[in-house]
Amino acid sequence: MPIKVYKPTTPGRRKSSVDAFADITKSEPQKSLISILKKHSGRNNQGKLTVRHQGGGVKRFYRIVDFKQKKFDAPATVIAIEYDPNRGPRVALVEYADKTRAYILCPQGLNVGDVVMSSDKAIEAKVANRMKLEHIPIGLFVYSIEMTPGKGGQLVRGAGLSAQFTGIEGDYAQLRLPSGETRMVPKACYASVGMVGNADYRLIRWGKAGRMRLRGIRPRVKGKNMNPVDHPHGGGEGHSPIGQKRGPRTIYGKAARGVKTRKPQKWSNKFIISSRRKKSN
Repeated sequence: MPIKVYKPTTPGRRKSSVDAFADITKSEPQKSLISILKKHSGRNNQGKLTVRHQGGGVKRFYRIVDFKQKKFDAPATVIAIEYDPNRGPRVALVEYADKTRAYILCPQGLNVGDVVMSSDKAIEAKVANRMKLEHIPIGLFVYSIEMTPGKGGQLVRGAGLSAQFTGIEGDYAQLRLPSGETRMVPKACYASVGMVGNADYRLIRWGKAGRMRLRGIRPRVKGKNMNPVDHPHGGGEGHSPIGQKRGPRTIYGKAARGVKTRKPQKWSNKFIISSRRKKSN
């Protein structure tokens, strides 16, 4: 959906843009499909801070999204497209013939009144239909991909993302992921056909600190603005560079920005055909 830009009536409005919400057809969530989302503010069960810069934010319910879609060969009609405050894409409220309802990720091109279906057999490869990778025509774009059969969609769930199904070799299907990585996934895993909707979500400019606080993101202070005792980049006069260090460091002194954190001998390396492409400046 397009991004809405207002006239710059205030300094905060000048630099910000908002989602247009033109595709939303229902404002209140389905009561039977929501649960309380408790805030942890980056703390673990001992109350210790494990993730910095989290806290506050508006209260929100969690929408229980069906990532498995195990009601096979049961057509479901889309009755509403709803906003989900917990993710970038929209969620679609679908209703089966037995009047049960569920939330699914809303792909691009899905509208109210459309019929979607999941099956363990080969069915029509139209938008939002879900089936095993071995039954999907090669070359199509898919999303909400399982990594373990029956576990539910884990890969490619963000707004505007899709992976290309490039082929099958033995018991594995090959996928080109949004990162550029080509990876093997068991061909018995399920995936949905299409591309995740609300691709313009990444274009939103939040504009001011207040909107970030409403999202539950607390302020971050640059290391070069701190004192040497507080950060490896600290000290100096004015807005000084990071000094004689070989590269950027975290507040704990470890290398940051671009450093590979994946274990060299990780067990799943055998499923990666080619690593993600290196982004050019």
